[in-house]
Parts: sequence; structure tokens; C-alpha cells
Amino acid sequence: MSATAPTTPDTTQTDVLIIGAGPVGLFAAFQAGVLGLRCEIIDVLDRAGGQCTELYPEKPIYDIPAVPGCLAQDLVDRLLEQCAPFDFPMHFGQRADSVTDTAGPDGHPRLLVTTDAGKRFDVAAVLVCAGAGAFAPQRVALPEAVALENRHLHYAVREVSHFAGKRVIVAGGGDSALDWALALRKVASRVTLLHRREGFRAADHTVSAMRAAVAAGEMDFVVGMLGSLQTGDDGSLVGAIIKSRDGDQTLAADELVALYGLVSEPGPIAHWDLDMHAGRIHIENTTTYETSRRGIFAAGDIAVYPNKQKLILSGFHEAALALRRAYHYAFPDKALVHMHTSNNPGLKAKLTA
Repeated sequence: MSATAPTTPDTTQTDVLIIGAGPVGLFAAFQAGVLGLRCEIIDVLDRAGGQCTELYPEKPIYDIPAVPGCLAQDLVDRLLEQCAPFDFPMHFGQRADSVTDTAGPDGHPRLLVTTDAGKRFDVAAVLVCAGAGAFAPQRVALPEAVALENRHLHYAVREVSHFAGKRVIVAGGGDSALDWALALRKVASRVTLLHRREGFRAADHTVSAMRAAVAAGEMDFVVGMLGSLQTGDDGSLVGAIIKSRDGDQTLAADELVALYGLVSEPGPIAHWDLDMHAGRIHIENTTTYETSRRGIFAAGDIAVYPNKQKLILSGFHEAALALRRAYHYAFPDKALVHMHTSNNPGLKAKLTA
């Protein structure tokens, strides 16, 4: 039996909660605004873009209608610009943990979603646009690493001020690792970029900026791999043993930022009582893209059904249809009247302001 949705101060009430701020999630936010739905977005990453931003920002994409070609990050930037007029809140660095059936004051079914950061969302519908699943960082595979996590071992930079005056090792060879090494050198007492080889998976201009900073003595670059982490009597990080072709060396360090990339996993969604196949959410009705659980929809790579095409444009289509069904859950007593955006004066004014 559904319980009445609590009205505590820390509960946000909105129409739709979008899980995932990749291209499909961002387009879904725009579509929600077009339909007159309020929405909020959450993502486990620390910024919008999903796979496009984190895994291949420089990869060209050619299958977006009316866009002959653009880089993955350019697509994300355009989608952010497109949905910006609606100013929907985006909550980064948190994962949707649980969902509970509730009811509004009028008795209509609603959902209560809680994140691992303690935020609560009272919504009419949930649209899961989590790509291949929730992204999780590839962790440091050393026995002493677990005790240092969230204290001296970090898989994302949340507050730059935390690293002020510290000796910092940034491990990794992608754009994120180089970007943060360059940024932290301005506040840390010393930054060392650690990568297993001389080559990088980063943009050429970023690599050039890093090598220039090393040449100027502003930071260090070491080729090698983490062998072990050293801790003091109080359990804090004091250094790392680096294994390289020239033998082992010790690097003094107060903080370690490990940016080895991301792996995808269903995460808590796997326990939401949804019909899932091989980590993806099965869709029975492709006119609404609703899952086996009322009020929860899926779009993008995480949704699977016969003849599914894993394309961004397919996710756009799925999200658009899902939100039209979600509208009826948000406004059960109100008919959805289709109107082209070009014929809607109020919407046109908002989008062209």
C-alpha cells in the first residue's frame, strides 16, 4: 500500500526526476520544459555529459540529425545551451539509491527517490537515462587504498581548497587527470602527475600545457605505476612507492587523486524491482517507454527492447515519448494538447530570450 509522501524540508517536490545528465538526459530536460513539466536531474558524475564528456570528449559524432558532425563535448555543450532557458536544477556527485511508492495529498500515485547524498525527491515520474548504467571510478587496487578513500585518496576533485598547500599525486593519463594536475598546481605545494607511459589519452593542447608546466618547474611528471601507499602512525597518507622500468622510487604525498577512468554498473537501480536483462532495463511498450514499474521510464542505452538501436538519436525519441506519458502522471486531470514550439508564443519567447 502506498504511503503519503512526506513533506519534510529536505524533500524536493517536482514533476519528473531525470537520472543521468548525458546527452539523452539533457535532451529529456529540454523536452520536459517544452511540455510544461518541472524536472530536476541527478548524476553520479561531477558534471554533465556522461560518456561523451568522461570517456571520449574529442570523438566525432556523425549521426545527430541536422548536425553533419561534431565532437562529443560540443554536442553536450549544445544540449546544455538548449535546455538552459528552463534553468532546471542539476545535482551532481550523487546516485539514486532507492525509490518508494507514495501518494500525493490528492491520492494520486507518486514516487519518493532518495540519493546516497541524502536528498529526497517527491515526483510523479522517474526517467532513467543512465546510459550503460551508473558510472563508478576505477579504484586503486592496493590493499591499503580502502582505508584512505575519502580522506587522502580521491576519485574526483570536489573542493580545490582541500588540496591547498599539500603534496599531491595525480594518477592517470586522460583529460581529467591532466586538467586537474594543471589546476591543482596553482594551489598545492607540489603536484606530480603519474602515468604508466609517456603517451596520453588527452587532447593535444592539454598535453602541451602539461609538458610546458613541467618544463617550467611548476609540476612534475613521473612515468610508472603505484606499487604501494605509505601511511603515518595516524593513518594519513605520507607517500607512495612507484614502480618503473628504472626501479622503485618513493614520492612524498599528502593526497592522491586517482583518475583512471570509469566503469559502468547498474548500481542500486538493479534493486528497484524492474525487469532487467544483462544490466539493462527491459521495455515492453515502446509507445511510452515505461518500465515494468509504474511511473518509472527508461531511455537511451540503458533501455532494451526488440530491434533496439544504441544511438543517441534513439534515446532522444524514447525520452520524448516517455515524457508525454509522464505528463499524464504529473497532471492526471489535464489533457496534453500537442503544439509545435514555433506556434507557442510563450515557449518561443522563453527559448529566444
